[in-house]
Amino acid sequence: MKIEELKEKIMSGESITKAEALSLESADVEELSRAADEIRRRFAGVGFDACTIINAKSGRCTENCKFCAQSAAYRSGAKEYPLISAGAALREAQHNEERGIARVALVTSGRRLGAAEVDEVCEIYAALREKCGISLCASHGLLAYNDFVKLKAAGVTRIHNNLETSRRNFSNVCTTHSYDDKISAIKAAMRAGLDVCSGGIIGMGESFADRADMAFELRALGVKSVPLNVLNPIPGTPYEKLPRLAYDEIRRTAALFRFILPDAAIRMAGGRGLLADKGRAVFRSGVNAAISGDMLTTVGISIEEDMRMIKELGYEVKRP
Repeated sequence: MKIEELKEKIMSGESITKAEALSLESADVEELSRAADEIRRRFAGVGFDACTIINAKSGRCTENCKFCAQSAAYRSGAKEYPLISAGAALREAQHNEERGIARVALVTSGRRLGAAEVDEVCEIYAALREKCGISLCASHGLLAYNDFVKLKAAGVTRIHNNLETSRRNFSNVCTTHSYDDKISAIKAAMRAGLDVCSGGIIGMGESFADRADMAFELRALGVKSVPLNVLNPIPGTPYEKLPRLAYDEIRRTAALFRFILPDAAIRMAGGRGLLADKGRAVFRSGVNAAISGDMLTTVGISIEEDMRMIKELGYEVKRP
């Protein structure tokens, strides 16, 4: 089926099949990007969702995700420190809010926070909720339902937990936890009444079909905030020598996600700083959200620079 026919199918409210999605691998990337952007405008309008993350606990992670600088299994030189204080988190959150950011996420390393750490981080969220108006997201690993209930009571409205890749490819990326562990945590967060942000990383040796499978899994779960990371091959990790993806491949993947998830906030995340135009072309390929500022262990793009670019592209930044 041609791109225009698939676009019209989606515009009419139908969902595309996996076979139709896979046909996009050979489509002209310029035509595909234009169609994805039309789908974005139809289902998501001109609103742009910019968020930031705070590395709230760093390093010494027990998991062996091959892309991650914070795994204790590798020697990447990543910083190591325990859970930050409420004061430090508040200063960062207020700094971001003053610059127009609508949502901030505290991100902690490790398989999951321990019981005492969950209580401690809930106190931090409660302080943030009391003293600034920014929306709160939490990324604390494979928590249980009761932990998510506590986070919601503390003011968190969204949980982040990436699938990372497809079910088929997951064991090539990580063996210390499973794809089903991820899905169980996501479903537990949803049962607790929290929104979920979940996506993955491209450029880890996966196929186009793997990327499509991840997008279809997210569609089945009902996830509406989808981070799309581009692998930044970090020295000291098993993926340090993987080649960087071509920009057209990144644009093609962004468009693929928009065709499968027409009304989602598709969010450029890690790796955007590697792109010469800082992602400008991707924001014309169906993407309508971004993580701004620095990433967990790599330098990102300043909030001020992002805000200028977003407005130049004709988007309206969502406010807190």
